[in-house]
Amino acid sequence: MKVIRVLLALPGLAALAWGAVLFAEYALPLRPDVFGTLGWLLGGPIVNDAIVAPLTALLGVALSRLLPPRWRTPVVAGTVTTATLAVLAFPLLWRPYGTSPMPGLHDADPALGLVLTVAAVWLAVVPTALRHRDAPAITRDALPITRDAPPCTPTDPPGTPADRSGT
Repeated sequence: MKVIRVLLALPGLAALAWGAVLFAEYALPLRPDVFGTLGWLLGGPIVNDAIVAPLTALLGVALSRLLPPRWRTPVVAGTVTTATLAVLAFPLLWRPYGTSPMPGLHDADPALGLVLTVAAVWLAVVPTALRHRDAPAITRDALPITRDAPPCTPTDPPGTPADRSGT
């Protein structure tokens, strides 16, 4: 297992080292714009970990306690997806041309794109929650439900075909 972990970690470490080399080529010698870049590189994870992730977690916990069981998972998933989309769209919403130019990227309105994407996420949440059925809680006394087994009732005497416990 340790060998597999090391083999999985090596490409990530190699990518990290290559990123450090590329950043050193960009940043050295030091210029004023390098400090702005460092602010974005360090500030993004700090803002995410200090503000976005805790707010998303608190909202998810609050929603999971307030909503009925069939709505909990879809709504919490929609909330996390919305927060992720907001983090990804932030550079484009913060300032024009917040990312490197790519063909077609700056032809559209990023705010409208974010609103439409979030609307699509929440339009998927509603049918998912409506389709979800609540399953009864599994107790130790209940027999497992299988497709080929006939329904078992507690009134079946021991030794009948419906009695799967072997008593």
